[in-house]
Amino acid sequence: MESTKVSDCPKCGSTELGKGQHSGYSVMSVVNKLGFGSKVEYIICTECGFVIEGYVKKPKRFKDTY
Repeated sequence: MESTKVSDCPKCGSTELGKGQHSGYSVMSVVNKLGFGSKVEYIICTECGFVIEGYVKKPKRFKDTY
């Protein structure tokens, strides 16, 4: 799943945005289910550092878990 089309930071108004992710073993894990999780990516303001949105790269891994 891709992010929504964010064009500016809601905190400072900057249009200078970037994309980042946690490194190492930092993944979103599935609750009460063995298996792989998914990396989490973020849209970040490169001026003030505000994390605008975050999303998992493989959302289908979380189906039928709620």
